[in-house]
Amino acid sequence: MLILSIDTALDACAAAVLDTSAGGVIARESQAMKRGHAEALMPLIARVMKASGVTFAALDRVAATTGPGSFTGLRVGLSAARGVALAAGKPVVGVTTLTVFAAPIVSESSEHPVIAAIDARHDHVYFQVLGGDGSSLVKPKVAPIAEALDAARFGTPHLVGNAANILAERWPAGAPQPFKINQQAAPDIAWVAWLGAAVNPESSPARPYYLRAPDAKPPRSPLSDASQPPAS
Repeated sequence: MLILSIDTALDACAAAVLDTSAGGVIARESQAMKRGHAEALMPLIARVMKASGVTFAALDRVAATTGPGSFTGLRVGLSAARGVALAAGKPVVGVTTLTVFAAPIVSESSEHPVIAAIDARHDHVYFQVLGGDGSSLVKPKVAPIAEALDAARFGTPHLVGNAANILAERWPAGAPQPFKINQQAAPDIAWVAWLGAAVNPESSPARPYYLRAPDAKPPRSPLSDASQPPAS
């Protein structure tokens, strides 16, 4: 199976082509960036496809990260993935950013629980907790950092994600200390591809997985205000 994977959810713009029959990624590129994904992504995809020697028509599917992450970045990556898939006549799938962060650790079948965490700002994180065997201990959610730290009850954890250091710095003194800390600005694009190859397109849509509404909201229309009854 040939998979084109795309990630613009956090602080990187990345793409890769995975050939599952060859057992690995045959081309990849990742650029660290906080902004500018929209301008960088399509040229980057073109370079990766050229380096892979694979045509868009030869792809079996396209995979992209769905979030949580930057609202703008997610829209860029998902729009590109859907556009490429539509033009090539191939299915497109989505995988969550938290799942991609946790996947390399879970693949090792560790005895330690895994806490994948992303900085949601305002003293909150997006996080989920998995057992070392991949079982779900806490479903993905956005919550105060203090709530994420309550996952210490599951034992010595492996922390991963761009908020791994945030959790480590505030980890409860009396709790089992983290087994390992993997601070990562963005998920591994190769794992976006591997997960994209494994999921069912029908149950893994390529649409944003926000967990919360955007901080910025469009201004209310004067007409909508006029339609409301006056306050009594």
